[in-house]
Amino acid sequence: MSARVLASTEELPVGALERALIDRVDGEVRFDAGTRATYATDASNYRQTPIGVVVPRSIDAAVEAVAVCAEFGAPILSRGGGTSLAGECCNTAVVIDWSKYCHRIEWIDAERRRAMVQPGVVLDQLNRAVAPRGLQFGPKPATHGHCTIGGMVGNNSCGASAQAYGKTADNVVRLEVLCYDGTRFWVGEGEDPDAATGREREIRQGLSGLAREYGDEIRARFPDIPRRVSGYSLDELLPERGADLAKALCGSESTLVTVLRAEVTLVPLVPERAFVLIGYDSIADAADAVPDIVRHDPLILEGMDGRLIEHERRKGRHEAGLKLLPEGESWLLVQLGGDDREAADRRAEDLVHDLGLTGSERVAVLDAPEEQRRITAVREDALGATARVPGEHAAWPGWEDAAVPPERLGDYLRDFARLLDAFGYGRASIYGHFGHGCVHARIPFDLTTERGVADYRRFVERAAHLVVDYGGSLSGEHGDGQARGALLPIMFGDRIMEAFRRTKTLFDPLGTMNPGKVVDADPVDAHLRLGAGYTPLTVHRQMFAYPEDGGMFANAAARCVGVGACRDHTGGVMCPSYRAIGEEEHSTRGRARMLFEMMKGETIDDGWRSEAVRDALDLCFSCKGCRADCPVGVDMATYKAEFLSHHYRGRVRPMAHYTMGWLPLWARLARIAPVAINAVTHSQRLHGAVARLAGLEPDRPIPAFAGERFASWYRRRGPRGSGARGEVLLWPDTFTDNLHPGVARAAVEVIEDAGYRVVVPSGALCCGLTWISTGQLGVARRVLARTARRLRPWLDRGVPVIGLEPSCTAVFRVDGPELLPRDDDVRLLADRTRTFAELLDGTDGWRPPAVGGDAVVQPHCHQGSVLGFSADERILEAAGIDATIVGGCCGLAGNFGFEPGHLEISVAASETELMPAVRAADERAAVLADGFSCRTQIEHSGCGRQAMHLAELLAAGLRGPSSAARPEDGILQRPGRPQSLPAARRGTRPFVRDAEGDAPPPDTHPGR
Repeated sequence: MSARVLASTEELPVGALERALIDRVDGEVRFDAGTRATYATDASNYRQTPIGVVVPRSIDAAVEAVAVCAEFGAPILSRGGGTSLAGECCNTAVVIDWSKYCHRIEWIDAERRRAMVQPGVVLDQLNRAVAPRGLQFGPKPATHGHCTIGGMVGNNSCGASAQAYGKTADNVVRLEVLCYDGTRFWVGEGEDPDAATGREREIRQGLSGLAREYGDEIRARFPDIPRRVSGYSLDELLPERGADLAKALCGSESTLVTVLRAEVTLVPLVPERAFVLIGYDSIADAADAVPDIVRHDPLILEGMDGRLIEHERRKGRHEAGLKLLPEGESWLLVQLGGDDREAADRRAEDLVHDLGLTGSERVAVLDAPEEQRRITAVREDALGATARVPGEHAAWPGWEDAAVPPERLGDYLRDFARLLDAFGYGRASIYGHFGHGCVHARIPFDLTTERGVADYRRFVERAAHLVVDYGGSLSGEHGDGQARGALLPIMFGDRIMEAFRRTKTLFDPLGTMNPGKVVDADPVDAHLRLGAGYTPLTVHRQMFAYPEDGGMFANAAARCVGVGACRDHTGGVMCPSYRAIGEEEHSTRGRARMLFEMMKGETIDDGWRSEAVRDALDLCFSCKGCRADCPVGVDMATYKAEFLSHHYRGRVRPMAHYTMGWLPLWARLARIAPVAINAVTHSQRLHGAVARLAGLEPDRPIPAFAGERFASWYRRRGPRGSGARGEVLLWPDTFTDNLHPGVARAAVEVIEDAGYRVVVPSGALCCGLTWISTGQLGVARRVLARTARRLRPWLDRGVPVIGLEPSCTAVFRVDGPELLPRDDDVRLLADRTRTFAELLDGTDGWRPPAVGGDAVVQPHCHQGSVLGFSADERILEAAGIDATIVGGCCGLAGNFGFEPGHLEISVAASETELMPAVRAADERAAVLADGFSCRTQIEHSGCGRQAMHLAELLAAGLRGPSSAARPEDGILQRPGRPQSLPAARRGTRPFVRDAEGDAPPPDTHPGR
């Protein structure tokens, strides 16, 4: 295969390249502005819009993509999780995204402790697959839920566990690699260099020559420390290191080869662990203690300063974990392993004794797994938690992972603190892998003015000299990329830099592999995502207040720092659309990147009218999961509503915006003849036509209106009970009032049993939710202001407003004050609003009925992201219910699942966690879901289960064991007959990551 040389990418015939890739590559080829915007940056300070993106469906498809690019002379860049902090994962190149399809674990050999994986395998995916064999992959970065093995090889990743297991290079056996010119071969254990021919032989001989020629200089200039990640690992080519080319290629950041497969070693799981937390007066004092602790062979030895903890407290993150910290202003987190609980605890006691801290208030020993998870989360969240802190200048990467000899760490940190102060960066947060002398820092650089950028450049140059003076490495984990590539001569000198360039030329003579990184790197202040010339689009008639972003949507759109937590496949709520389809554009990060690019106005140059942005936001569920789960608090639901408001201003909207968006109006009109309306909407003959006319998904059943609204029933029934505890206003939201009134009836019964008198407001009142979710924010403001004004008499008397539908309750608590920040009535309504569970949980002297039994519980997304779920958990526990809490999203998400084109992803989202849990539950177990959408999705699934609200379950408990059979009293009373999706549309398989089984016999291993 021949490759051509281009003077610049401006000469590239992009249209012809795109057509050739489409014709020849089995995969998704995307050169549109939206995709290019999504991949324009990583987790670094840098931004370079790619030429295009290829998402290959197989290894061979990726090989063909490289071949096509070589024929056109197009530069290429391999990308995994896209969380690189040094800019190595963004470039003006064709990006090959391995994460969506190339994620097979090809074999696992438990006996030899080996596995063969494709580049897109996520670390947690691999560890879940090998855990039943008692094994794990040793290195574990904080991004373990979404970083890929290919990316870990590219960066030579480490993480906290590298204290015990080393860097990725120490855990790689063999690699299958591909050069830009098509040369494809295996490197590493068992490969015979003398058997190589052609280009492979030329490369191997050239590297051997470099090792001989520069060997003495490599031995002298490469620091002998645990965490040297900077530069190419030429030390691995030395004979005393085994001349291991696989290890040498780790950390080359896609600048030398494309990694196609990796054979990795696995290590045994540690049976038991004990955590020791030790408090110190300063982070430097903590570092001074490191050598004494290292002698105890910890699995993990991490440092955290007080600013990190302060930032997490101010952001309300990991409150339970922060309470575990002992006295101190900075802390060391030490993890020790043992064959059993007694052995692990004994090692912890020995450590504490040897440090002379027995009985000290500055020590806490944790052996409970839940406590260990909580404190681990505190440390792993550091990167995002320190990035955007309310009241603080935004902090950035740029000098975030230097490493020095651990025994010199304390002195280095004192000098580093003086350097920070000299530049006015004293509020930086310091943490890191102290057992290996690796220091992470988020620093408040000013990256938007000429002076600020110049100070940034001068600072990193001074910092580089400081690290070298201490015998350290510019990078101890995150790599060089562009952030440190231009600084490498300070660390290595001219002669080693010459060796690096010759290494690059051996593999990539045309310089087309991730150009401008590591070798001949672009300046540290080039290609900045913000930069001195950053002038975002001016927003006229902004609708939300964005109180934590200086009142500016542009700042909110720039909030994402690229950590990629939205790409996790388990835990929390965020991001259901990504979990369903595995598509970067449909992750919270991808959407945030597109909004940023829209505000920047270059790659996406049509502003609020952008169809690319609209399409990316179209699959956002507006679940607000990101508001809580995202480390920097991105709130994509709010951004989506703001965008839709501007996008459709003065234009005709989709029909669903007029039907689902105006549901409160249609629901009130439907009370005139609900039976007749239900007959039409549920007629097999008419349903499809009605749905299409209304702009709804024809295969999704339309919910039935109740024969009698809750508010009408309550006026007829009237209040009962003693009312000894005073009044509560039960909010009759549109969904409960008109569609599931039995929920509110049950709530009345329970609230009255708790000693309150229920008040229900009259008239046409609404929270405005459906108008907010469809971006009709002017209407939403008027509706919400009117409602708050009408409720003022109760609010003034201190009467709590109790919400039953989580999404509507969340509007009162969060969306309302952000839409109408100067409205005193709205602010008061936010203060007075409580959930049903919060009211009961705060009622002293009342206990729920002893319901007992098992329950599968689906917290509504807004409970997880805005309202909280702890009160619900306490009520369930008090009622004697053994609850299995289900994560993820139901997928219906209000209007989302009813809109045309959303059915498959809606069902797929429910299949990630909710529906498997419901189907697996014992038939006697209750299914609890407070959200109307959640209950409806379960009904539509055709699983034969009907979910209930917490209020219905408690009311059933008050009535006794037979109450569930009395629907006439309101328990599980649903209007109409159960409705479900057509059989062909149920159970859509979500995006899944393979976890393959045992190995074939050794002689059939791929590549042998």
